[in-house]
Amino acid sequence: MPPAALAVHLSIGQAYSWSVFKPPLEKALDLSGTASALPFQLGIVMLGLSAAFGGTLVERKGPRWAMTVALICFSSGFLISALGAATGQFWLIVFGYGFVGGIGLGIGYISPVSTLIKWFPDRPGMATGIAIMGFGGGALIASPWSAQMLKSFGDDGKGIALAFLVHGLVYAVFMSLGVLLIRVPPAGYLPARSAAKDLAGTPAAAAAPASAVQVSARSALRTPQFWCLWVVLCMNVTAGIGVLERAAPMITDFFAHTSAPVSVSASAGFVALLSAANMAGRLGWSSLSDVIGRKNIYRVYLSVGIVMYVLIYLAGDSAKPLFVLCAMVILSFYGGGFATLPAYLKDLFGTYQVGAIHGRLLTAWSVAGVLGPLIVNWVADSQQAAGKSGSGLYGISFIIMICLLAVGFVANELVKPVNPRHYHVPAPREAADDHAAGKQQHSA
Repeated sequence: MPPAALAVHLSIGQAYSWSVFKPPLEKALDLSGTASALPFQLGIVMLGLSAAFGGTLVERKGPRWAMTVALICFSSGFLISALGAATGQFWLIVFGYGFVGGIGLGIGYISPVSTLIKWFPDRPGMATGIAIMGFGGGALIASPWSAQMLKSFGDDGKGIALAFLVHGLVYAVFMSLGVLLIRVPPAGYLPARSAAKDLAGTPAAAAAPASAVQVSARSALRTPQFWCLWVVLCMNVTAGIGVLERAAPMITDFFAHTSAPVSVSASAGFVALLSAANMAGRLGWSSLSDVIGRKNIYRVYLSVGIVMYVLIYLAGDSAKPLFVLCAMVILSFYGGGFATLPAYLKDLFGTYQVGAIHGRLLTAWSVAGVLGPLIVNWVADSQQAAGKSGSGLYGISFIIMICLLAVGFVANELVKPVNPRHYHVPAPREAADDHAAGKQQHSA
């Protein structure tokens, strides 16, 4: 099951390497930094919206259906974008990569998450880390690959079109592996280690009694816990995605006036490093959350993230290794926040409709996907118009990110257990089936 999840997530994770295409598109189509971010921003908006509306369908129709839809939409988005680049029609790139491809992003993102939680019910943090790890690591492959294609094909409209075309065809083949491999566990499935103890010393989540917390997606929307987590996710994502979307030009701008400026190939390498940190954080931090708890790990993400931004702001362009290290830590928290979220939701709302609840919460990502790049690009463009350059383009952006992370920290502190009045009460037949499945598993 993990390879099935990774086949899809490593493909759709290409979105995080969008910054590699920004400079060529700006040059070929005469775009500003803010305009060249539009396909990425719309893609993230559609990711959240399609996840929210498709979450219930994924639960009902299963992960194979979802992965097939994701494959068709994501690959078609690249093909439409290739046509746009070849004809010089930027709106086709926005529509293809952003709208059509964004639907593929959202459906593909949530397709394996609830399935892997069911395969690893006693280690939900690790399970969601495995499922979502590939999305963070997609740019680790796509960034140097895209840079090499632009170097070989050329960075004009024709070269960009060929790069988009290759992406669409190769990812279609790769994502089909996930479609063929994915399975849901049999009814009543428990892992062999189900006797393991959780942090409180009680039986693992897989053996939890029928009276455990189970909240429907509709009821979850009425709880303050859902909206506190919505704010937490939105703030944490905004603080990371703004850097990620502009990563390649940012590091070039930041050290442009130093004795060792950053080359185009080195900036692509920086994007790959951020992708590696993003990927590692998704598995590492989410697995750690199984040990120290979800609320505590989010305290780490938000508080230490503030420290990292303060260090970057104070150091300026005087310490390139510090800049790279702090950016990698921030992106590891960004990825860890995504990977820990489904387990956090499971702890608060149970597994009854966790996929649908997760999809609805990803609307926070839609907002952050617009807010983060808009803040960074708009501030950089306005500072550049005012005559500033180098690290001075980003100082105000970093201060804003510090404030947003502080808001997220407060929202996380407000998260409490869900009131029992929101619990889902299973119908008599559903309860009887659950009881019978439990007896059968116990006998086995």
